[in-house]
Amino acid sequence: MNAGGKGLSQYRRIVIKIGSALLVDRGTGLKKAWLDAICDDIVALKTRGVDVLVVSSGAIALGRTVLKLPPGALKLEESQAAAAVGQIALARDWSESLSRQSIAAGQILLTLGDTEERRRYLNARATISQLLKLGAVPIINENDTVATTEIRYGDNDRLAARVATMMGADLLVLLSDIDGLYTAPPHLDPDARFLASIAEITPEIEAMAGGAASELSRGGMRTKIDAGKIATGAGCAMIIASGKTDHPLKAIENGARHSWFAPSATPVTARKTWIAGQLQAAGELHIDAGARTALASGKSLLPAGVRHVIGQFSRGDTVSIIGVEGREIARGLAGYDAEEARRITGRKSAEIEAILGYAGRAAMIHRDDLVMTDATRKSGTSENRKKDSAHA
Repeated sequence: MNAGGKGLSQYRRIVIKIGSALLVDRGTGLKKAWLDAICDDIVALKTRGVDVLVVSSGAIALGRTVLKLPPGALKLEESQAAAAVGQIALARDWSESLSRQSIAAGQILLTLGDTEERRRYLNARATISQLLKLGAVPIINENDTVATTEIRYGDNDRLAARVATMMGADLLVLLSDIDGLYTAPPHLDPDARFLASIAEITPEIEAMAGGAASELSRGGMRTKIDAGKIATGAGCAMIIASGKTDHPLKAIENGARHSWFAPSATPVTARKTWIAGQLQAAGELHIDAGARTALASGKSLLPAGVRHVIGQFSRGDTVSIIGVEGREIARGLAGYDAEEARRITGRKSAEIEAILGYAGRAAMIHRDDLVMTDATRKSGTSENRKKDSAHA
């Protein structure tokens, strides 16, 4: 079955993520013939009316080759210097390859705050939307010249998923050096089974993820599954496929093996998509079983259902909601800062005014600011979903 039963041209908007090892050879630098081939695939899709966005790794890998940096892990300042050199080269290479068929490339360098802070998120979306309207192909990467461990996406798989949800894409294609999801890392387990279609990302699916496959790549199957949770939860299908061959997008359409992840049948609204896709939660609210049942039925999180609070956060920050089993089940925008939240944890809403000295919100997180993220969640009633849509 090709692309989940649909040819790629049947999708309206596609985000394509390209791993470093596909684009850059450790010894010789850019793989120009491969880049020209995938640009031909992109132009073919655009000719058929598909919006195409590219999240391209390779800046650091390309820069370290130009600067002749030794193999192995780089220091932060070395990575940033390599990115500074590589970003220029990468943008030029994409522009030259696409311009062969009179297509313009637009470079977009994002930092974590550009998708985590609502105003910057909307601004980035507007800029990319305008590029698409003008017929250009946005070439997106993390701005590694300024990113540090504390303020980075960490990998372009999750960045691509955030871009896909931000731009309302209906397909995310992750091209890498593996052709899809296996029940175990195939290079370690000869009995690993290939999974062609994944209806839902369950804890069992998450447990199948392995680590990074090469020194040029930060990501591995773990980050691809994380990307899948972000994308499919927003109603965007996802494909993991090998990019080792020339014309990898054409190969997918022609039946090359790939794993297809089905989009959620009940995608969350745009505002809740943004909340769910936040990569760095500011803190955690650990809740009891009764509160989890209430959240699954579409209700707000009340102080009485919170067992304890972890971290320092302010009102309006995104926090993780942790169930009794210790796994995140939801995310939401905090109605109180961390210290106030600790003071009212486990207490009834009617007691808030006496504890804090003012009449605050009855809910720790209102249901309009909350989205379930656990793959095993209940979808809630149709009435609750209608209410969510009306308030998003």
